Amino acid sequence: MTVHFETLHPAQLYTDVFGVPAPDTPVGRELWPRQQGAFVRQRREPVSPGEATPGATDAEGGPTAPVLELQVGQFGLVPRWVKSASDAKLRSPKLVNARSETLTTSNNLREAWLAGQRCIVPMQAFFEDDWRSGKAVPTRITRVDGQPMGVAGVWERWVGADGTEIVSFTLLTVNANSHALLHRYQQPGAEKRMPAILNEGGYGAWLNAGHPEKAREFLRAYPANWLTANPVQKK
Repeated sequence: MTVHFETLHPAQLYTDVFGVPAPDTPVGRELWPRQQGAFVRQRREPVSPGEATPGATDAEGGPTAPVLELQVGQFGLVPRWVKSASDAKLRSPKLVNARSETLTTSNNLREAWLAGQRCIVPMQAFFEDDWRSGKAVPTRITRVDGQPMGVAGVWERWVGADGTEIVSFTLLTVNANSHALLHRYQQPGAEKRMPAILNEGGYGAWLNAGHPEKAREFLRAYPANWLTANPVQKK
């Protein structure tokens, strides 16, 4: 379970790699559950007929086209059916990760998934514990080339009875039992999971995939030889 990751630095990488401005609201360099992080999502914007996506219209029937935007939200999903902010606070740390296999069956995920609320979570690295020595050794996992990763996610917007709003997101994960690198990490005896890291060329297709089952095709293990893992040096 990935509960800790490193955000992009320098902030210019949000523009260079993901095509969106850096967040206006500062986010921490390292992110933990219930903290504010950034994710990339797609919204539709009215345009002239010549710029529209074929068949795409707004509520009034006007032509629209997709636009990328960076959104700041809480790391840890708050399902829209949650009754109160206090309940949201309790549930969200358990929903920092979501199993890709349960997207259509989980009460926590189904509405957001079927509504197409997919996102990309930019990160420089994520952290897992290596238990092979018998003790948890925090390990930083990055791309071999040092470039940022874009992890598949789902976002949600919760509004309480008093008008309180929480925008949140979760990382989608896939099985890593047979992954040449990630099978080494997390608790012994437990199923191994890893974030669903997207291929760079698939960012737009992931966000644009119309049918949920088409989007599910993007959720697969990232090649082990494209990743590297290093124990975290304690100060």
